[in-house]
Amino acid sequence: MSRRALIVGINHYDHAGVNNLSGCIPDANAMREVLGRHEDSRPNYDCLILTSNTSRITRVNLRSALVELFAFDGDVLFYFSGHGSLQETGGYLVSQDGEPGDPGIHMDEIIRLANGSRARSVLIIIDCCFSGNMGNVSANQGGQHAQAQLREGMTILAASRPSEPSMEVGGQGVFTELVVGALKGGAANVRGRVSAASIYGYVEAALGAWDQRPIYKSHAKQLDSVRECEPLILDDLLRKIPEFFPTSDHVHLLDPTFEEQNVHCAKPENVAIFKIFKQYQIAGLLKNRSGRDLYWTAEQSGGVYLTPLGEFYWRLASGGRI
Repeated sequence: MSRRALIVGINHYDHAGVNNLSGCIPDANAMREVLGRHEDSRPNYDCLILTSNTSRITRVNLRSALVELFAFDGDVLFYFSGHGSLQETGGYLVSQDGEPGDPGIHMDEIIRLANGSRARSVLIIIDCCFSGNMGNVSANQGGQHAQAQLREGMTILAASRPSEPSMEVGGQGVFTELVVGALKGGAANVRGRVSAASIYGYVEAALGAWDQRPIYKSHAKQLDSVRECEPLILDDLLRKIPEFFPTSDHVHLLDPTFEEQNVHCAKPENVAIFKIFKQYQIAGLLKNRSGRDLYWTAEQSGGVYLTPLGEFYWRLASGGRI
């Protein structure tokens, strides 16, 4: 497998000055479940999960796991749910042995490890307070709000702004619950593909102006699929779009021979096209001129045409990119 993920959830902390949490282990388990396989059960990420109820996630152990994670030449994903800490020197992920003056792993250290990795792509998903500091240069390196350089192929999804808390509701992180929903298909395109950018769009749209605000930072050279779900339409049918629409603005005329309910005049070849058009319509790729459904369009010899999304996939299919 050419994809690996390190998934960390810390509910339990050693020091009284760091409050225990309740939702981080369930969050980590939910992420492992959804990332481990695509919706059709094909293997996706090879997940190593560390949770505070089964492992000691000290700063030493967490650092060691991160070093091993990034010593890889495939696709790498790091997920963390736990406490975050904001110090004068920047943001930290609080390890299980962390304490108020010595929290754990500096976010800059994680970025340095990721930047030095030979991994093809790196996705970092952080659900903790002050997580928006991930990828920012720390205060002693040029100002807290200056942007760190992310290597090509790296993307960060953070639960909240640099100075903002990250919330738990009902025993689960608000951010992670939305990320899991996005990965299960809420952020999938018509081909069933979920990218980091579409996850962010899904999460950002679900949180209001008074909620925590997620952060997206990326130096990605392409939008890879984080997970694949059931597509609204198969690629084989997308490749057929130019067969029915020789130009992107072509209007394809229908007539009663396309409707199989017309037993006296229906033609099998046209009925087959009609069924494909119905799938295009469900996927949002096709509209009919009359504003009625396809049945009445065929009955009244009307026309159908591509929506802007349909024109987009027409271009992909025409260019051989599907």
